[in-house]
Amino acid sequence: MLTKAFIEDRKSAHDFNFFVKTLAPSNSEQSLRFVLENLGRSPEDFFQELLLNLLKHESPNIRLLAVKNLGKFKDSTLLDAISEFAEDEAHTATRREAVSTIGRMRIPKSIPILIRFLKDRDPKIVLQALRGLLNFKMLPEVKSALTALADHPNELIQDAISRERISAPAPKQEKPSQSERDVLKNVIVHADVRAVLRDMADESIHLTFTSPPYYNARDYTLYESYAAYLQFLADIFSEVHRITKEGRFFVLNTSPVIIPRMSRAHASKRYAIPFDIHPMLTEIGWEFIDDIIWVKPERTAKNRNGGFFQHRKPLGYKANSVSEYVMVYRKKTDKLIDWNMRQYDEETVEESLVKGDYEKKNVWHIHPASDKVHPAIFPTDLARRIIQFYSFKRDVVFDPFGGIGTVGVAALMLERFFLLVEQEEKYVQKAMQAVDGSLFNTISPRCFNLDEFRATLKKGNER
Repeated sequence: MLTKAFIEDRKSAHDFNFFVKTLAPSNSEQSLRFVLENLGRSPEDFFQELLLNLLKHESPNIRLLAVKNLGKFKDSTLLDAISEFAEDEAHTATRREAVSTIGRMRIPKSIPILIRFLKDRDPKIVLQALRGLLNFKMLPEVKSALTALADHPNELIQDAISRERISAPAPKQEKPSQSERDVLKNVIVHADVRAVLRDMADESIHLTFTSPPYYNARDYTLYESYAAYLQFLADIFSEVHRITKEGRFFVLNTSPVIIPRMSRAHASKRYAIPFDIHPMLTEIGWEFIDDIIWVKPERTAKNRNGGFFQHRKPLGYKANSVSEYVMVYRKKTDKLIDWNMRQYDEETVEESLVKGDYEKKNVWHIHPASDKVHPAIFPTDLARRIIQFYSFKRDVVFDPFGGIGTVGVAALMLERFFLLVEQEEKYVQKAMQAVDGSLFNTISPRCFNLDEFRATLKKGNER
């Protein structure tokens, strides 16, 4: 029986005849795949010719594995053959592997070939050629070719060029001082969030979790038009992007909303808020990470099936809504998540670990919350999960639509600090009651109006 160990043994013994037999194109695809997947690295070139023959195999999987094994040699004498193969190959994954192989050779002779692949119509091929050319990005001809990709229509290619800072880097913004950050901790600001955000420093918060007001579905949220509502949110979330630390998270809880019909002669209107706001967020610079579906018990849903239940006629069906969207975004950066994690000392990381069981799926079954003062609140358990998964202890968690303080309560439960902004006085009063007396009270909760908040920020800057 053929095993990986036996293949290694035959390779060590320079058993050319063994590889002539096992790498023969006439063998079954299953047999060839096993040998190619277990061929490993070798300083010898005695089966290079056998692999080159397999580049003509009818199976794209065999051709892919053959070119992948040829790439392990990093042999410049193979450049022409692999380049010609990449030009003619029709299978996307195999072409991509061939271009990657050319790039991994890291030889100047490959530069004009890789530059030629930058014009390929397949973005995945362009990305592999780009990757190979980064080894020579300081050469004028390479720098010029890569800079031209800044205007490429594909967003992944644009992002790759931006991350490599081949073009001129954006000026670095100053980060807030520690004293300025401290004045944001455990604070509720009674004001219009747009005014509050204008006074906050760049990169001053770690996480934002919020549920914005519904579009004209409640008495306390009235907007001239749906477009104006979306622009209102986009303006706020653009400022949230500015004040968020590099690579940190913004989590948005929204759902489609129905505006009642004007009369029985008219239809009601349903607005897909999560989907309409998403392209605006990505344009701002938020990178989409995850979609989490919050599912409520069926009995809590408003019945939309009354008419259909009676007549059962097609076209009249309307589903009862038991879900909302929890959309997870990250402030776009060229740094990986590990970089953010390394900003904390070992003790903080250890204290912040998510222990015990946790929800592994993107469907969360959580019972909704209700309140006599506020008509639309999300449950503390939802806020608690978000804060636990997307922040560390002693981080500042922001809610620009603070409501009755649910995010603040959850933040304190998990030993984080909160910053809430709320315009309605009755909600501010309820929020202060909710966050008062927490065990995590290294900084006592404070409530400011706009002028007081500005004065406090000014004092923090002067220290």
